[in-house]
Amino acid sequence: MDTITHGLIGYTLYKIAKKDEMSVAMQRGLLFTALVGSQAPDIDVVVRLTETGRIMEQMWHRGLTHSVFLVPLWALIIYGCTRLWFKVKDRLLLYLAGTSVFIHDTIDLFNPWGTGYLEPFSSIRISIGSIPIIDLVFWAIILTGWIFSRVKKTIHPSKIFRWVAFAMLIHLSIQTIQGLWLEYQVKNQYEKTELVATFVPGVFQIVGKKGERVEILQDSLFTAPEKIKILHSKEKSDLTPLFQKNPRAKVLMQWSPFVVVVDDQERLGIFDPRFYRNGKFFIGEYVHK
Repeated sequence: MDTITHGLIGYTLYKIAKKDEMSVAMQRGLLFTALVGSQAPDIDVVVRLTETGRIMEQMWHRGLTHSVFLVPLWALIIYGCTRLWFKVKDRLLLYLAGTSVFIHDTIDLFNPWGTGYLEPFSSIRISIGSIPIIDLVFWAIILTGWIFSRVKKTIHPSKIFRWVAFAMLIHLSIQTIQGLWLEYQVKNQYEKTELVATFVPGVFQIVGKKGERVEILQDSLFTAPEKIKILHSKEKSDLTPLFQKNPRAKVLMQWSPFVVVVDDQERLGIFDPRFYRNGKFFIGEYVHK
């Protein structure tokens, strides 16, 4: 998910807690823990740490720092910082830190980007693809809850935001069930398929590969599948010169579920067909001949 959505989820976790009898320091520590925990795994954007130790621009993001096995470590680090800076000691902060990091890592699995959830024991990138990177439905649910909490003073904010969290979970579940069902319906037509959520709720792209042919379908429960792009991959091309001159291409090959090979008079390269917007593919690596 994007930074704003992760931050809003952290804010929701903070609002869920009942703080009526908490000290000001504890409340501040709680807010700090929720917000930092909801953002911490994305520190790889700043320090450029990867599972391979390479600076790979877009490809290295969501590697080791997003591992579920690092959740306890993140929780301890954030808890330690909270105790040091806010002078508060409460196990609730440790649990909140772990929960917020775990939610960050887990919800990223549902984006098309892919996450190194099992690093360092497996380099596989898990991508369900049922939720877009920016999901405005999440924003709308949280905004609605915030407005309702400001207007309806008779209901405790913690109760309202529990319903907000539940509504987000329902949205995530509905999107995922729809997307996986649509992918399942066309799966037998291809050797490999990948699901990609669009920015419109309930509308998905399904990328299917069979031999050298790659098709991008747009589908929903209420419409018939529509082929919006047909691609031809030069599978028999020798990619050795590409990998020698552009090491990032080799990482992209490992990172992507499958790629389309481009081999013409001008370029040799590969690109990930999941990332297709406005007639362009924006994740690819090439060398000029």
